Amino acid sequence: MMFIDFTAILFFTFALEIFLQRSWISVMHSLKIEQVTKLYGPSWHEKTKMGTPTMGGIVFIPVLLLAIPLIIMMDGDFSLSGAARIVSYPVLAAAVGFVDDWLKYSRRSSDGLKSLQKLALQVAVTLPWALWVSEPPFVIFPGFEVSRLFYVAFVTFVGVGLQNAVNVTDGLDGLAAGCALISFMFALSFIDGGPTMMLIIAAACGICLGFLWHNANPASVFMGDVGAHFLAGLLLSVCLNSGVLIFVIPLGFFFGVEILSVTIQIIAIRCFHRKVFKMSPIHHHFEMSGWKETQIVTRFWVMHIIGICLLMSLLFYFALRNF
Repeated sequence: MMFIDFTAILFFTFALEIFLQRSWISVMHSLKIEQVTKLYGPSWHEKTKMGTPTMGGIVFIPVLLLAIPLIIMMDGDFSLSGAARIVSYPVLAAAVGFVDDWLKYSRRSSDGLKSLQKLALQVAVTLPWALWVSEPPFVIFPGFEVSRLFYVAFVTFVGVGLQNAVNVTDGLDGLAAGCALISFMFALSFIDGGPTMMLIIAAACGICLGFLWHNANPASVFMGDVGAHFLAGLLLSVCLNSGVLIFVIPLGFFFGVEILSVTIQIIAIRCFHRKVFKMSPIHHHFEMSGWKETQIVTRFWVMHIIGICLLMSLLFYFALRNF
């Protein structure tokens, strides 16, 4: 019965995402909500990316919300309060991304919120949520219990970092959505959060699959900051509410690689006046090295799978040693 419910939710969100996204693309074309390429990106993106509708991630929110009543019907133990604990953070995170996207659209510029403004808003939505959903025992890693203050601080740090990490990964057609799909599929294998959580993760997989239908190269829509923030928030929320917060580290493996490449590049330029990569994030480095976009995306998906497997293996190894 669980398999039937899982399949039903996956196909429902997949079909709904395709349908609503197609309608939203038409609206964005009429409103001219289009991608404005960043000044520091590859020059050829002005031809290949410019003019493509963005803010496609707005559709993720109604698709997930419309799936919640079905999940409640399938799982009698699931309540609206339980749904709010899981869904509230991705929606709040998406709101921050939407503000950034809207400023870019209204200014017809690649510049939205300033870095400190965006950071402040990300903390403002993450910290209260972390305080609300964090319950004892405050365990980050099996056998490693911490104080509530440290736990909330850790959740806030990871939440803000993951939002920015998914956002910088969203630079090539299908890269961020594909990596998110892989993460949620692995979550199905490793996270034992009960029937409700499995159905939420199934909805997340359906959303990513449906978006990839339109976002595959050549993309007809980009998710924008609103979509990247939503996926980051949902991934963290799933892990925390399942009681396996530490799983967000391996499941966010490649997003971490992307944000780390940006950090390394900034430090190298400001401290040593030289570049480590031809361009950051790292996917742009390989673009500048002559790799085709589809090659980069496919190979990075493979690296994300390998990275998750390796980090999960390490986690299980050290967890078993503690017991």
